[in-house]
Amino acid sequence: MTGNVRPVCRLKLTRTWLVIIAGILTGLVFTSAMALPAENDAGLDWWNMGMTLMGGLALFLFGMDQMAEALKRVAGDSMKRILARLTTSRFKGLLTGAFVTSIIQSSSVTTVMLVGFVTANLMSLSQAIGVILGADIGTTVTAQIVAFKVTKYALLLVTIGFLLIFTGKNENTKQYGNLIMGLGLIFFGLGTMSDAMHPLRNYEPFIELMQNVSRPVIGILLGTFFTGLIQSSSAAIGVVIALAMQGLITLEAGIALSLGANIGTCVTAGLAAIGKPREAVRVAVAHVTFKVVGVLLIVGFIPPFAELVRAVSPTAAGLTGVEKLAAETPRQIANAHTIFNVGIGFLFLPAAALFARFCEWVVPDKPLEEVTVITAKYLDEELISTPSLALDRARLEIGHMGERVMEMLQGIMSAITTGDRDTLRDIARIDDEVDILHGHIVTYLGLISRKALTEEQTRVLVNLMAAANDLENIGDIIETDMVHLGNERIEKEVRISSETQHVLHRLHEIVSTTTELAIDAVMEDDERSAQEVIAMKGDINRLMDSAAMHEAKRLVAEEPNRLAAYTLEIDVIEKLKRIYYFAKRIAKAVMPETSVDHAA
Repeated sequence: MTGNVRPVCRLKLTRTWLVIIAGILTGLVFTSAMALPAENDAGLDWWNMGMTLMGGLALFLFGMDQMAEALKRVAGDSMKRILARLTTSRFKGLLTGAFVTSIIQSSSVTTVMLVGFVTANLMSLSQAIGVILGADIGTTVTAQIVAFKVTKYALLLVTIGFLLIFTGKNENTKQYGNLIMGLGLIFFGLGTMSDAMHPLRNYEPFIELMQNVSRPVIGILLGTFFTGLIQSSSAAIGVVIALAMQGLITLEAGIALSLGANIGTCVTAGLAAIGKPREAVRVAVAHVTFKVVGVLLIVGFIPPFAELVRAVSPTAAGLTGVEKLAAETPRQIANAHTIFNVGIGFLFLPAAALFARFCEWVVPDKPLEEVTVITAKYLDEELISTPSLALDRARLEIGHMGERVMEMLQGIMSAITTGDRDTLRDIARIDDEVDILHGHIVTYLGLISRKALTEEQTRVLVNLMAAANDLENIGDIIETDMVHLGNERIEKEVRISSETQHVLHRLHEIVSTTTELAIDAVMEDDERSAQEVIAMKGDINRLMDSAAMHEAKRLVAEEPNRLAAYTLEIDVIEKLKRIYYFAKRIAKAVMPETSVDHAA
């Protein structure tokens, strides 16, 4: 597989191994604890505790994944439109990034979308930085949700979600069921983890071990390492909150771990930028810079920051010691996580332009060099888990492919009528790039088709596949048939009269216009442009008839090679007619089925 599309197994790697890696780490923690001195052991059942903890962690991660997937399917279609409507206001970008990421619960997906917009010059890096800061705020929503002590209602949520899934009559109802069931599993897994760690409240060696986490450096390093491995800051914070629910860690330790989780989540952005355009690397650099600088600014002030968090967080009256820690710390950790990300967002937002210049300095543009192989510009495997966003990327890549087809189409008529063999050869070579992009698009759409798609998404996917195929057919007509006609004109020394050239160029111009409109209609999902292409059928037919009449008159003209010229000119007209046929097919793929029936 070539270009930006990598094997689908990479997509499944994170989710499949998320639970396995977390389970291994959990096992290592318990193994370390078992190796501690045995005093005060009090007959702890380590095997049962470890099994329960890992099972709870698996349920928690599975529930979080299921809830995020349901949110993507319910709201994913609007995410791109929301981001695309960003104005130059950095504050609006911050709010939009926070909203979008709180819905899809993946700052990585938001970052990937931003990379596409920056690469396509639809958004400046300065604007993207505001959205990145907002995305970091959006990821704190999960921590706030899990901090609520509603574990006793977990199975009720699972039941409600189950009923909606199996009794729902439409796709949206089923997805809301998945959302509610996922939320229930999050709470149930959280409660299971918390219960598993309850016996450790009186186990002194483990308490001493966890107290070391209060040291900022150790806590940050541990949080970074754990989050970097599982590539989910939300999951890491969930485990920290589960520890806090049993009073096993202090707020200071929880803050250190959450700061490490903030740095660790940058690993995902870094991996996503590998092998990508310079714009993607700059976005990743911005993400890492904000997190690292933010942590460095606050690491020396964790005690006063903890006091601030305690002041704004609810307290549990009448409780002391471990019970008080267990009651208050989970909410305090969630609040600290949110305050930190909101704080660095508003701190760095005014300096977005400065940070943009810094990122451009760190990752400068490469010197211009000859491009030997074209690659997909917009396709990104990170978005395949959100089909609505991935389909939108396929639209953009079809537009990229369309640019190459239009370059061929716009140059072919002059090459046929007056060009030389080198010009014709250059046009034919562009079709190699069209074929490469077509392969990328078809492969990408194939990966999307393996996901659970709604009926509408399936319809869009089929139409995009057809549009890509039709564009390739246009490229093949130009490369195989029309280039051949140009070479035949040179070989047979056919001279095309200026009057006939005018007729052919006029017909070529309107066919080029309709083809470009059809490509824009697919790329922008614009029904109006598609309708315009279909409505031009009458004008093109009249021009075709007029050109045919002109050729009939020219057939009896007393000129050398008149029959050869007539045959060549008629073939050119026929190929242009064929190109319009495919342009009309591309446009019809954008139209609703009822409109297509009427247009046909």
